[in-house]
Amino acid sequence: MSTAEVMTAALTAAAFFSGSHEKSCKFLKEHGYMPAMLSKSQFSRRLGGIPEQVWTGLLRRLAEPFHEADSLKIYLMDSFPVHVCRNIRMKRCKIYQDEQFWGYVSSRDEYFYGLKVHALMTESGIPAEIFLSPGSYADVSTLYDFSFHVPSGSVIYGDRAYNAYAVEDSLEKTDIHLKPARKNNSKRKYESLAEDGIKIIRKRVESVFSAIKQRFPAHIYAVTPHGFELKVFLFILAYGIEKAML
Repeated sequence: MSTAEVMTAALTAAAFFSGSHEKSCKFLKEHGYMPAMLSKSQFSRRLGGIPEQVWTGLLRRLAEPFHEADSLKIYLMDSFPVHVCRNIRMKRCKIYQDEQFWGYVSSRDEYFYGLKVHALMTESGIPAEIFLSPGSYADVSTLYDFSFHVPSGSVIYGDRAYNAYAVEDSLEKTDIHLKPARKNNSKRKYESLAEDGIKIIRKRVESVFSAIKQRFPAHIYAVTPHGFELKVFLFILAYGIEKAML
Protein backbone atom coordinates (compact mmCIF):
# COMPACT_ATOMS: atom_id res chain seq x y z
CA MET A 1 0.00 0.00 0.00
CA SER A 2 1.12 3.53 -0.71
CA THR A 3 1.14 6.17 2.01
CA ALA A 4 -1.80 7.86 0.27
CA GLU A 5 -3.81 4.62 0.50
CA VAL A 6 -3.00 4.25 4.19
CA MET A 7 -4.13 7.83 4.82
CA THR A 8 -7.31 7.28 2.79
CA ALA A 9 -8.17 4.13 4.75
CA ALA A 10 -7.69 6.00 8.05
CA LEU A 11 -9.87 8.91 6.89
CA THR A 12 -12.52 6.44 5.68
CA ALA A 13 -12.55 4.96 9.18
CA ALA A 14 -13.05 8.41 10.71
CA ALA A 15 -15.78 9.36 8.23
CA PHE A 16 -17.85 6.15 8.13
CA PHE A 17 -16.74 3.62 10.75
CA SER A 18 -16.47 5.59 14.02
CA GLY A 19 -12.69 5.49 13.76
CA SER A 20 -12.41 1.69 13.42
CA HIS A 21 -9.43 1.04 11.15
CA GLU A 22 -10.17 -2.67 11.07
CA LYS A 23 -13.68 -2.15 9.68
CA SER A 24 -12.48 0.44 7.20
CA CYS A 25 -9.70 -1.80 5.87
CA LYS A 26 -12.06 -4.75 5.57
CA PHE A 27 -14.60 -2.69 3.63
CA LEU A 28 -12.01 -1.23 1.24
CA LYS A 29 -10.51 -4.66 0.55
CA GLU A 30 -13.78 -6.57 0.10
CA HIS A 31 -15.18 -3.96 -2.30
CA GLY A 32 -12.02 -3.91 -4.39
CA TYR A 33 -10.96 -0.33 -3.63
CA MET A 34 -7.68 -1.48 -2.06
CA PRO A 35 -7.18 -5.19 -2.77
CA ALA A 36 -3.55 -5.20 -1.52
CA MET A 37 -4.56 -4.40 2.05
CA LEU A 38 -2.01 -4.69 4.84
CA SER A 39 -2.59 -6.79 7.93
CA LYS A 40 -3.94 -5.04 11.04
CA SER A 41 -0.53 -4.73 12.71
CA GLN A 42 1.21 -3.65 9.50
CA PHE A 43 -1.44 -1.02 8.85
CA SER A 44 -1.10 0.37 12.39
CA ARG A 45 2.69 0.65 12.03
CA ARG A 46 2.44 2.36 8.64
CA LEU A 47 -0.21 4.77 9.88
CA GLY A 48 1.74 5.59 13.02
CA GLY A 49 4.85 6.26 10.95
CA ILE A 50 3.29 9.04 8.88
CA PRO A 51 4.88 12.33 10.02
CA GLU A 52 2.64 14.86 11.74
CA GLN A 53 3.66 17.46 9.15
CA VAL A 54 1.95 15.41 6.42
CA TRP A 55 -1.40 15.54 8.23
CA THR A 56 -1.15 19.23 9.14
CA GLY A 57 -0.03 20.03 5.60
CA LEU A 58 -3.11 18.26 4.22
CA LEU A 59 -5.33 20.31 6.53
CA ARG A 60 -3.62 23.50 5.41
CA ARG A 61 -4.06 22.63 1.72
CA LEU A 62 -7.72 21.89 2.37
CA ALA A 63 -8.30 25.43 3.65
CA GLU A 64 -6.29 27.26 0.96
CA PRO A 65 -9.12 27.63 -1.62
CA PHE A 66 -11.33 29.13 1.08
CA HIS A 67 -8.66 31.68 2.02
CA GLU A 68 -8.77 32.97 -1.54
CA ALA A 69 -12.55 32.80 -1.94
CA ASP A 70 -13.47 34.59 1.28
CA SER A 71 -13.35 38.31 0.49
CA LEU A 72 -14.22 39.28 4.09
CA LYS A 73 -11.37 37.15 5.51
CA ILE A 74 -13.22 36.30 8.71
CA TYR A 75 -11.93 33.49 10.93
CA LEU A 76 -13.10 31.93 14.18
CA MET A 77 -11.03 30.58 17.05
CA ASP A 78 -12.07 28.41 19.99
CA SER A 79 -11.48 25.12 21.79
CA PHE A 80 -13.50 22.15 22.97
CA PRO A 81 -12.76 19.20 25.29
CA VAL A 82 -12.32 15.57 24.28
CA HIS A 83 -12.82 13.04 27.08
CA VAL A 84 -10.39 10.15 27.11
CA CYS A 85 -12.45 8.43 29.81
CA ARG A 86 -15.09 9.18 32.40
CA ASN A 87 -13.94 11.18 35.39
CA ILE A 88 -14.60 8.29 37.76
CA ARG A 89 -12.14 6.15 35.78
CA MET A 90 -9.39 8.75 35.67
CA LYS A 91 -7.01 6.89 38.01
CA ARG A 92 -7.31 3.73 35.92
CA CYS A 93 -6.72 5.44 32.57
CA LYS A 94 -3.83 3.74 30.74
CA ILE A 95 -3.42 6.25 27.92
CA TYR A 96 -2.79 9.35 30.04
CA GLN A 97 -1.66 9.34 33.66
CA ASP A 98 -0.97 12.89 34.64
CA GLU A 99 -2.87 15.67 36.40
CA GLN A 100 -2.28 18.03 33.48
CA PHE A 101 -5.00 16.19 31.55
CA TRP A 102 -7.56 17.10 34.21
CA GLY A 103 -9.37 20.11 32.73
CA TYR A 104 -12.32 22.37 33.42
CA VAL A 105 -14.97 23.77 31.06
CA SER A 106 -16.24 27.02 32.55
CA SER A 107 -19.17 27.40 30.15
CA ARG A 108 -20.58 24.07 31.36
CA ASP A 109 -19.18 24.22 34.89
CA GLU A 110 -17.79 20.70 34.60
CA TYR A 111 -14.48 18.88 34.83
CA PHE A 112 -13.14 16.39 32.31
CA TYR A 113 -10.12 14.16 31.84
CA GLY A 114 -8.52 14.29 28.42
CA LEU A 115 -7.47 16.78 25.77
CA LYS A 116 -8.47 20.15 24.40
CA VAL A 117 -8.83 20.71 20.66
CA HIS A 118 -7.78 24.22 19.68
CA ALA A 119 -9.10 25.26 16.29
CA LEU A 120 -8.78 28.15 13.89
CA MET A 121 -11.40 27.92 11.15
CA THR A 122 -12.90 29.87 8.31
CA GLU A 123 -16.25 31.60 8.76
CA SER A 124 -17.89 28.74 6.83
CA GLY A 125 -16.47 26.19 9.30
CA ILE A 126 -13.49 24.77 7.38
CA PRO A 127 -10.67 23.96 9.85
CA ALA A 128 -7.55 25.93 8.88
CA GLU A 129 -5.38 24.97 11.85
CA ILE A 130 -5.88 22.61 14.77
CA PHE A 131 -3.71 21.22 17.51
CA LEU A 132 -4.22 19.38 20.78
CA SER A 133 -3.16 20.15 24.33
CA PRO A 134 -3.65 18.57 27.76
CA GLY A 135 -7.02 19.44 29.26
CA SER A 136 -5.65 21.79 31.93
CA TYR A 137 -3.99 24.19 29.48
CA ALA A 138 -5.56 27.63 29.38
CA ASP A 139 -6.75 28.84 25.98
CA VAL A 140 -4.81 32.10 26.25
CA SER A 141 -1.52 30.24 26.71
CA THR A 142 -2.07 28.30 23.48
CA LEU A 143 -2.26 31.49 21.40
CA TYR A 144 1.52 31.31 21.12
CA ASP A 145 1.26 27.85 19.52
CA PHE A 146 -0.87 28.97 16.57
CA SER A 147 1.03 29.69 13.36
CA PHE A 148 -1.79 31.91 12.00
CA HIS A 149 -1.38 30.96 8.33
CA VAL A 150 -4.17 33.27 7.13
CA PRO A 151 -4.14 36.05 4.52
CA SER A 152 -3.16 39.62 5.37
CA GLY A 153 -6.16 41.66 6.42
CA SER A 154 -7.83 38.71 8.14
CA VAL A 155 -9.93 39.24 11.26
CA ILE A 156 -9.97 36.44 13.85
CA TYR A 157 -12.78 36.36 16.39
CA GLY A 158 -12.41 34.51 19.69
CA ASP A 159 -14.04 34.37 23.09
CA ARG A 160 -12.88 36.10 26.28
CA ALA A 161 -10.27 33.43 26.95
CA TYR A 162 -8.11 34.80 24.12
CA ASN A 163 -7.39 38.25 25.54
CA ALA A 164 -3.62 38.64 25.15
CA TYR A 165 -2.57 42.15 24.21
CA ALA A 166 0.99 41.12 23.31
CA VAL A 167 -0.31 38.60 20.74
CA GLU A 168 -2.78 41.12 19.36
CA ASP A 169 -0.04 43.72 18.89
CA SER A 170 2.29 41.17 17.27
CA LEU A 171 -0.38 40.07 14.79
CA GLU A 172 -1.29 43.67 13.95
CA LYS A 173 2.23 44.12 12.57
CA THR A 174 1.44 41.42 9.98
CA ASP A 175 -2.00 42.94 9.21
CA ILE A 176 -3.87 40.16 11.05
CA HIS A 177 -6.44 41.37 13.54
CA LEU A 178 -7.31 39.28 16.61
CA LYS A 179 -10.69 40.36 18.03
CA PRO A 180 -11.57 38.40 21.18
CA ALA A 181 -14.64 39.24 23.21
CA ARG A 182 -13.52 41.57 25.97
CA LYS A 183 -13.65 40.93 29.69
CA ASN A 184 -15.46 43.40 31.90
CA ASN A 185 -12.19 44.79 33.25
CA SER A 186 -10.49 44.98 29.86
CA LYS A 187 -8.41 48.06 29.03
CA ARG A 188 -9.24 47.68 25.34
CA LYS A 189 -12.99 47.63 25.20
CA TYR A 190 -14.92 47.78 21.93
CA GLU A 191 -17.89 49.92 21.13
CA SER A 192 -21.17 48.22 22.04
CA LEU A 193 -22.12 47.52 18.42
CA ALA A 194 -18.78 45.86 17.73
CA GLU A 195 -19.11 43.71 20.84
CA ASP A 196 -22.61 42.61 19.77
CA GLY A 197 -21.31 41.76 16.30
CA ILE A 198 -18.57 39.57 17.77
CA LYS A 199 -21.11 37.65 19.84
CA ILE A 200 -23.28 36.99 16.77
CA ILE A 201 -20.35 35.78 14.67
CA ARG A 202 -19.06 33.55 17.46
CA LYS A 203 -22.32 31.64 17.69
CA ARG A 204 -21.31 29.90 14.48
CA VAL A 205 -18.44 28.25 16.33
CA GLU A 206 -20.84 26.35 18.56
CA SER A 207 -22.70 24.85 15.60
CA VAL A 208 -19.43 23.84 13.90
CA PHE A 209 -18.07 22.19 17.05
CA SER A 210 -21.37 20.41 17.56
CA ALA A 211 -21.16 18.97 14.02
CA ILE A 212 -17.56 17.86 14.58
CA LYS A 213 -18.29 16.18 17.91
CA GLN A 214 -21.16 14.25 16.35
CA ARG A 215 -18.50 12.29 14.47
CA PHE A 216 -16.87 11.19 17.70
CA PRO A 217 -18.03 7.82 19.06
CA ALA A 218 -19.01 7.51 22.71
CA HIS A 219 -15.56 6.03 23.34
CA ILE A 220 -12.50 6.56 21.12
CA TYR A 221 -10.62 3.27 21.15
CA ALA A 222 -6.83 3.62 21.31
CA VAL A 223 -3.97 1.97 23.20
CA THR A 224 -1.37 4.77 22.98
CA PRO A 225 -1.47 8.57 23.36
CA HIS A 226 -0.34 8.97 19.74
CA GLY A 227 -3.10 6.68 18.52
CA PHE A 228 -5.75 8.56 20.49
CA GLU A 229 -4.54 11.97 19.32
CA LEU A 230 -4.32 10.84 15.70
CA LYS A 231 -7.91 9.57 15.76
CA VAL A 232 -9.13 12.88 17.19
CA PHE A 233 -7.30 14.74 14.43
CA LEU A 234 -8.70 12.42 11.76
CA PHE A 235 -12.29 12.97 12.92
CA ILE A 236 -11.82 16.71 12.47
CA LEU A 237 -9.99 16.35 9.15
CA ALA A 238 -12.73 14.06 7.81
CA TYR A 239 -15.32 16.67 8.81
CA GLY A 240 -13.31 19.37 7.00
CA ILE A 241 -13.06 17.30 3.80
CA GLU A 242 -16.80 16.63 3.79
CA LYS A 243 -17.56 20.29 4.51
CA ALA A 244 -15.26 21.43 1.70
CA MET A 245 -17.03 19.16 -0.80
CA LEU A 246 -20.48 20.62 -0.14
